[in-house]
Amino acid sequence: MNKNEKKNNRQIVLDTETTGINKKGKPYLNHRIIEIGAVEILNRKLTNNKFHTYIKPDRKIDDSAFKIHGISNNFLLNKPSFCDIYKEFLKYINGSDLIIHNAPFDVGFLNNEFRMLKKEINKIENFCNIIDSLTIARNIFPGKKNSLDALCNRYNLINIDRNIHSAIIDAEILAEIYLIMTSSQNIINFEYCNGKENIINKKNFLNKKLIYFKVIKANLEENILHKEYLNLIFKNNKICLWKKN
Repeated sequence: MNKNEKKNNRQIVLDTETTGINKKGKPYLNHRIIEIGAVEILNRKLTNNKFHTYIKPDRKIDDSAFKIHGISNNFLLNKPSFCDIYKEFLKYINGSDLIIHNAPFDVGFLNNEFRMLKKEINKIENFCNIIDSLTIARNIFPGKKNSLDALCNRYNLINIDRNIHSAIIDAEILAEIYLIMTSSQNIINFEYCNGKENIINKKNFLNKKLIYFKVIKANLEENILHKEYLNLIFKNNKICLWKKN
């Protein structure tokens, strides 16, 4: 269990889509959120309590952003504005652990939306405990790609199509990945097959897949060194549990 995670608490896994992002300066300035997707985890189990909405941004969507999420300006014309949904959204997330992949990005956008309301709403980190799943992934897999796509491949979540991003779909994917990453039994073994890393996790066992483990036996020299080490333990302690009589 992650050190930031409380026992039997309520956790919300969240993702957003936006009109774009600034390459320089603050990513959210002059940009808006156009989709929020969130799913609930209670006692480390996903529930059917979800929050999902599209939002009219009152500005054009950048072409580069449209290529990622496929949400068009016309599609959002009849959708509610952020001021129409913020109360329901705040009620949904208030007091929860908020799990976000690359949390500073989404938190920055959300806080900017709250600021634009001019309702004196506290920053989201003041009423939610923010858990960045990207930080968790980097601690588990240092030096490797830890995007959602990379983690899906690493954890064998191969039936997921992420050609077009969706906040609610990505939140559901992240929830499953988060539960795997923070489970003490999620990783069973590491193997390398044809130069590619294959991680066998408990999902395989739940699906009753047949798994073959590669057995590497000790050579003669290693066996001799092992026996000598056991003899040394016995000599110093008068007992050695691993030494056969």
